[in-house]
Amino acid sequence: MGNRLGDIEITDPQAMRALAHPVRLAILDRLRRHGPATATQLAPDVGATPSVTSWHLRHLAGFGLVRDAEAGPDRRQRRWEASARGFRFEAPEGEEGRSAARALSREMFLRYGDLPSRWSAEVEPGLDPLWQRAAGLADTRVVVSAEELAAIQDGIEQVLAPYVTRDPAERPAGNRGVRLLRYVLPEQDEEQDEEQADEQAGGAR
Repeated sequence: MGNRLGDIEITDPQAMRALAHPVRLAILDRLRRHGPATATQLAPDVGATPSVTSWHLRHLAGFGLVRDAEAGPDRRQRRWEASARGFRFEAPEGEEGRSAARALSREMFLRYGDLPSRWSAEVEPGLDPLWQRAAGLADTRVVVSAEELAAIQDGIEQVLAPYVTRDPAERPAGNRGVRLLRYVLPEQDEEQDEEQADEQAGGAR
């Protein structure tokens, strides 16, 4: 198992908190999808002024999440690019790390939570039948151990990796960007809930 997709791995709680901001997530998303840009070019898409966008870019750069890109036609303007195709993080040990990971997770859920419904209303009606049939969603529940869940995640990435990492020149004709949203949501422990309920009932007697 490993980082098959070439994502940047965020382990520093401070970096997680730095990214847990709507403008910074929007900046990183825009750079990953459309390539290098200046703060002025990014500003309309991320909902901030060029000066505020520039400040957020420098903050992200301090944690290695964005970096300077090759200069454009106007060398006076600083161009930025994402440091990697994507990013990933795990809750570090300790309360500070877990709290930072939760903050970033919440901000990501807020940003992407309505994406499926917006896609359904704005994009799906205009797709040709071939793409409509290939699109969709699934809701699958499995009962597994934490180790098995990690193996499932790794298996999914093993399938995706050749498509994520291949050179753009190798993409077939008729390609288009596809957003694969992967929510992995362990449910509450039912046995633990029952034990807590029994303890509360015992204490109420």
